[in-house]
Amino acid sequence: MNTVAEPALAAAAASAARPTDPRKAVFEANKLSKRLHRQVGQAIGDYKMIEAGDKVMVCLSGGKDSHALLDLLISLRERAPVPFELVAVNLDQKQPGFPAHVLPEYLRRRGVPFHIENQDTYSVVKKLVPEGATMCSLCSRLRRGVLYRVARELGATKIALGHHRDDMVVTLLINMFFGGRLKSMPPKLVSDDGRHVVIRPLAYVAETDLQRWAEHRQFPIIPCTLCGSQNDLQRVQVKAMLHEWERQYPGRSDNMLRAMAHVTRSHLLDRNLYPFESLQATGVPDAAGDKAFDDDSCADTTRVQSVALHFERNPDVED
Repeated sequence: MNTVAEPALAAAAASAARPTDPRKAVFEANKLSKRLHRQVGQAIGDYKMIEAGDKVMVCLSGGKDSHALLDLLISLRERAPVPFELVAVNLDQKQPGFPAHVLPEYLRRRGVPFHIENQDTYSVVKKLVPEGATMCSLCSRLRRGVLYRVARELGATKIALGHHRDDMVVTLLINMFFGGRLKSMPPKLVSDDGRHVVIRPLAYVAETDLQRWAEHRQFPIIPCTLCGSQNDLQRVQVKAMLHEWERQYPGRSDNMLRAMAHVTRSHLLDRNLYPFESLQATGVPDAAGDKAFDDDSCADTTRVQSVALHFERNPDVED
């Protein structure tokens, strides 16, 4: 036996055996709750996702993200400055082994109006998609069409989806790496059929926080057995890469999300967004203009500007 590893193993075992301080657990749960409610409330406010009189259809798949979305919206509705309704909708795709009783029982306990839509999209996907091929695209299109129809039938004015910060960042990277487009999931947008407004109130929320919230709230999680088990998906690969980046450089995901909200059109290449063809020198200094010889991509710009200003004011000082 490796005698060097024995003390570490013993320490780990002892640590696992020690009971968790309940006061610390309560403190951490309260801190997490405040952060989640603040982030969801801020996203709703920033993009005016929910307005007075809205009927918000929350798409509930049974996963941790949609469970957390519904849970947080129920709580926020009680303190919201404007009145709005909630209705939970689950699409039962008739996947083998799907526990159809779980969500209705949970939603009745929560006192939330709900609708279960039964559509055998599972058989359609399995029939049309070759074995081993990615199912997500077809499955997503079928789900989207069904949910749009249900939203019309229920009179919903907003469709709320459970995509979070990490989903948005991963989508940005997927589109860049594999699609050659600078595009992500927007927090709010009109649906592709032009009839609905789709919102993502979890836009500012990290997936790790949703995982912790799901464990704390003990949601009845239903795993996806269709596309969720496909480990070769581009999304799975990019997500793993992002997690590794985040482990090495904490805060990278937040920075990427922040970058999506601070776009400098003149410093990209899209001729539809910026008039490059008609651009002419004006002779007027522009702080947003090109700094041709500065590599400021990774620099501390505050420090660089401070040093530059010092030398401008003191040209005779030696470096």
